[in-house]
Amino acid sequence: MLRRAMFRCGQLCSVEFDLRAEPLYFTLSSSPQVLHHAHQQLFGDCGKLFSLHVQCANRIEKAQTHAEIKHKLSSTLSRDCDVFEASSFIPDVANSVVKGFFIRDKSTTTLSEDLLNTLRQSERVCVFSYKREGQYCWQELWSPVNQVEGSERQYITPAAAAEHHPSTLNIRNSDVFYSMDEAYKVLQECTDIIPESKEVLKLVDEQLETSRGDGFPVIVIEGLDATGKTTLTEALRESLNATLLKSPPQCLAPFRQRFDSEPPLIRRAFYALGNYITAAHIGKESLRAPVIVDRYWHSTAAYAIATAVGGRVENLPRPGSELYQWPEDLLQPNLVLLLTVNPEERLRRLRDRGQDKTVEEAELEINQFFRLKVEEAYKRIQNPACIIVDASPSPQEVLQQVQHLIRNKCHL
Repeated sequence: MLRRAMFRCGQLCSVEFDLRAEPLYFTLSSSPQVLHHAHQQLFGDCGKLFSLHVQCANRIEKAQTHAEIKHKLSSTLSRDCDVFEASSFIPDVANSVVKGFFIRDKSTTTLSEDLLNTLRQSERVCVFSYKREGQYCWQELWSPVNQVEGSERQYITPAAAAEHHPSTLNIRNSDVFYSMDEAYKVLQECTDIIPESKEVLKLVDEQLETSRGDGFPVIVIEGLDATGKTTLTEALRESLNATLLKSPPQCLAPFRQRFDSEPPLIRRAFYALGNYITAAHIGKESLRAPVIVDRYWHSTAAYAIATAVGGRVENLPRPGSELYQWPEDLLQPNLVLLLTVNPEERLRRLRDRGQDKTVEEAELEINQFFRLKVEEAYKRIQNPACIIVDASPSPQEVLQQVQHLIRNKCHL
């Protein structure tokens, strides 16, 4: 049933063939179709071609299976194999994306066949092979002896680019969470396989009260690492006699390494709940003094969206998308400031610090596309939006600039 349900009416496939360009889109047809030039490059004349897609009803199993396969492909396949992110989806239908990979094996070994034959034993995975004949190419359910399993031959048919990048269809309450309940449910579903989930949920339950009256202003300082957040937040704490909080909160520190090793669905739910714990702390502390917060929901959302969306900045959800809207049940700050410095200066500061980098920070250094997407996602988040602050000058000049903004916006 899984194999026959893989491709539905109106469904498209996409392959991230070149991160500098649009994904390549295609659908399937019962009659031969001439391939476009880019599709001819993808479905080349030499080598063995496969795709695999992960589809199962349980979202935790689906996320973990996809992560396991990604690790196997990266660690097992030789340098003679190209592996591209792929997906099948129904345009503009939320949560319709089935993630997978497209493999182009140019070696003379059976390495990819052996690996895929192992994967296809799982009911969670569909594996397809592709055959080229002149200007035509077709897809078959794959078997190790190259036999077609039941259905008629399906030809690759080039398709126009989708209006929205397919990865944007699955972001809501999967990569970015817009209510505490949605993030809470994910960790509830993990309690049998990740014991630490119970401890995190207990911490959340202990901090449920996030309401506050007319307390002191709450100012959030956002930005990539090495933009001066720590220096500025400490200076503001002293100059405003404020309380300084950080997100994720310190109480989650013992669990971060465990959840950082999990697939995005689980990892993002963990960090989303961290924001709600921070909100509870803000609600209490803002009754006594101004509150400065080192990162909050903007960081969680910007990094998650940039990671989820492949390729270029143009692939991000469009400005004004509901995906950039602040969660209705999360306490809002009075002011959000986004510190920016040019990439060269930021890298110099990182080198001077000599600290170990997170996986995402390492990605920022080597992947210009990722850095640009993070920065742009920050700028598109609304209600509240970020006010951009040039953090290139001296710390004292930046502090004076920020103090001026706080006086004007928060009347402190």
